[in-house]
Amino acid sequence: MTGFPGLPAWGVWWACVGIAVLGCLAGCRHPANPAPASPTPPVSTTVTPTAAAAVTLPVVYVGSFDNHLYALDTITGRPRWTFRADTSLQSSPTVAYGLLYVGSNDFNLYALDATTGAKRWAFKTGAYIFSSPVVANGIVYIGSQDGNLYAINAGTGDLIWRYATKFGFYSSPAVANGLIYIGGQDGNLHALDAATGNLRWRFGTSSYTVSSPVVSGGTVYIGSQDTRLYAVDAATGKRRWAFKTGAAVDSSPVVANGVVYVGSTDGALYALDAATGSQRWLVQTDGVVYASPVVANGLVYLASRDHWLYALDAATGKRRWAFRTNYDIYSTPVVTARTIYVGSNDFNVYALDALTGAQRWAFPTRGIVVSSPVLAQPNVMAGQYPSISGAGQLSLTP
Repeated sequence: MTGFPGLPAWGVWWACVGIAVLGCLAGCRHPANPAPASPTPPVSTTVTPTAAAAVTLPVVYVGSFDNHLYALDTITGRPRWTFRADTSLQSSPTVAYGLLYVGSNDFNLYALDATTGAKRWAFKTGAYIFSSPVVANGIVYIGSQDGNLYAINAGTGDLIWRYATKFGFYSSPAVANGLIYIGGQDGNLHALDAATGNLRWRFGTSSYTVSSPVVSGGTVYIGSQDTRLYAVDAATGKRRWAFKTGAAVDSSPVVANGVVYVGSTDGALYALDAATGSQRWLVQTDGVVYASPVVANGLVYLASRDHWLYALDAATGKRRWAFRTNYDIYSTPVVTARTIYVGSNDFNVYALDALTGAQRWAFPTRGIVVSSPVLAQPNVMAGQYPSISGAGQLSLTP
């Protein structure tokens, strides 16, 4: 294989696996939208949330294609503990109730003790899990490439219900107002009752959807490979507006201060008026943008396949600083008032000064890092996040 300078042969193979779904979907027309199967009956319509357990370790969690999930000390970058799955980890972890939830390419959703890394339980699906879990009201919601969205008891790992389609879920779910929203590779945005899994409505795009939805102000925002970002009424599924970019929108949007930010495979980051869809500004990178933006500290942080992580003024798009890694970046960062953490396909996890971009430390894994990091303590995180990131799910956790 060629086109992956600096990566060993096995790293090239994993890099290809990591973008296989995006590559095979890009530029394709979506299939006819079949009616989804009825959800399995819920085991229980009420779930008692697991008793909350505070995580006191100052750690950042991140998965790697080397089969490991790492708990790294935020000051030194050294591992506090590691967990080994049977194969690579592409899903972004989420922290809730003192547990860490993460999907794996070995088909499992794992629940780990967030302090020790000990496995509490594992739930087996029928295919890869690229989707990141969301936890709300004692339930973990996760999509799988087997075509199912699962609702699982967060404490026990027991299935509550599943919603079946004929195509997989690369997208991560979002929860708001008693509904679950998720984009499907059938080209639809699905809205389901969170307690029962019953379909409330579907909104169809004209191509595959791997972007993850974000809900803000009664509107669901989601990208599609039909080159558009859509704004959809969260209650009815009616389209409010659509904005056309120059290529597929696989990046997941984020909303902050009345502006929706989203990347495109045309290499650009777009800042749009959240109410109207009109363009505020555009910044062009030199590579495809699969990563999703984060807004914090008055800045938009965005990674690109041009190997750079950019910090842009959220109001104007003016570049404040940029940090170059040794290869493409798909990972979405997590940010505090002082530090930003991000993974790279050069196998490293980086800690950078959030305001200057100066490197504080780098931890080398033995695989590409497309998983988005998440911190143990939600109160130290700053900003707004997309639902592809575990950090974007934490505010939804009781």
